Amino acid sequence: MPSPRPRPASGRPAARRRRSAIVVLAFLAAALVGVGVAVQRPSVGAEVLVSDGSTAQPPVPSDTSPTPSASPSPSPEPTTPAPVLALPGPVPTQGRGSFAYDSRPGPVLGRAGAVRRFRVAVENGSGQDVHAFGDAVQRALAGPGSWVDGGSVRLRRVAPGEGYDFTVYLATRVTAGRLCGNGGIDIRKGGVPYTSCRVPGKVVINLDRWQTSAPHLVAAGMPLETYRLYVINHEVGHQLGHHHEGCPAVGRPAPVMQQQTLFLGGCRANPWPYLNGKRYTGPPTWKP
Repeated sequence: MPSPRPRPASGRPAARRRRSAIVVLAFLAAALVGVGVAVQRPSVGAEVLVSDGSTAQPPVPSDTSPTPSASPSPSPEPTTPAPVLALPGPVPTQGRGSFAYDSRPGPVLGRAGAVRRFRVAVENGSGQDVHAFGDAVQRALAGPGSWVDGGSVRLRRVAPGEGYDFTVYLATRVTAGRLCGNGGIDIRKGGVPYTSCRVPGKVVINLDRWQTSAPHLVAAGMPLETYRLYVINHEVGHQLGHHHEGCPAVGRPAPVMQQQTLFLGGCRANPWPYLNGKRYTGPPTWKP
């Protein structure tokens, strides 16, 4: 008896196997997404999926380049402070009559000639510092433009106890009037000791003028520092044997031996005996 002919296989089992495989694959994909495996974020510039399923472009980054600022306003030009013409405040009219001396010896000033030695002293009770005055005297006599530029004399500040030829004093007006009067020089103007003086061995600088100059020099704009250079060189000039001179011509510098504390006579204030390396003089006004 012939064996039965086998039945053709049905398509249902195969279909079931395909559906099972799809389910398994979907389960695995969901599991991988849950644990964060193989999830790639969109790169910059890629489209981004939004909630409604459409796509949107990523935001365009803002311009980070610096915004050109307005041109900075030019900084103001540095200004030169106005020169001090006179010091404010009252000036002591009288001190103790005794003096403190600068204890610092100085270098020899000048290149040739006999050495003249001097001391520096400030009246006690005048409110002035002897070292500051000593420095001012040193600046005036060192130049350039001072008496040592001529090559015929040298100057040197010495300490107390050393030999000396003269002393430069800074004194209140009462003491200055006494020192000058004892040497035969009347420095009064309107009955008040006004100018400075030189008497043998003593160069006496009046504190009133040292602090406030003179009204016509203030009006002319002469800095107080320039006046101080002048008054030291003028009075030391007397000690070195020089006499008063006049203004050579209107508009010219005043000779240092002109009495600039009292008048300019049309000249311009000048603190130096030497200008441009040459001795600068005016017509003599002194008669022997």
